[in-house]
Amino acid sequence: MKRDSRLSGVLHVLLHLAELDGPATSEVLAKAMHTHPVVIRRILGGLREHGYVRSEKGHGGGWSLACDQDKVSLRDIYDALGEPSLLAMGNRTESPGCLVEQAVNAALDQAFQEAERQLLERLGEVTLAMLSADFHERFKAYGNHHSLVENSHAS
Repeated sequence: MKRDSRLSGVLHVLLHLAELDGPATSEVLAKAMHTHPVVIRRILGGLREHGYVRSEKGHGGGWSLACDQDKVSLRDIYDALGEPSLLAMGNRTESPGCLVEQAVNAALDQAFQEAERQLLERLGEVTLAMLSADFHERFKAYGNHHSLVENSHAS
């Protein structure tokens, strides 16, 4: 099963935006993320509706952060993405007639629900500011120039 990496990708873009002095175009962000500008516009458009980013048209325009990084959690961004599935695992059959499979489903459902609860709780504890601080610590330790486009393969 293919993993849903939208949350990771969006957080990556948001941290790049946090490092910039001005707006970044969809084209620049797409190059950094190795994707198409339309993908960036679609994702950030949804975040704009929630007030996390803003866009400006015209010369010198582009995307920029519109939120306080200390007040926005990973859970907030996850919710803004439409709460994508957290776990790739699931039951073989949702409504089995077999009593053995019903017992298996009951045990797995409980485990899946607890795992999701814990993950969502943790996402609510981590803010964009905390991610940015971690990046800055890594940047100091790495001791290299970090550019949105030039070093996107290392970011």
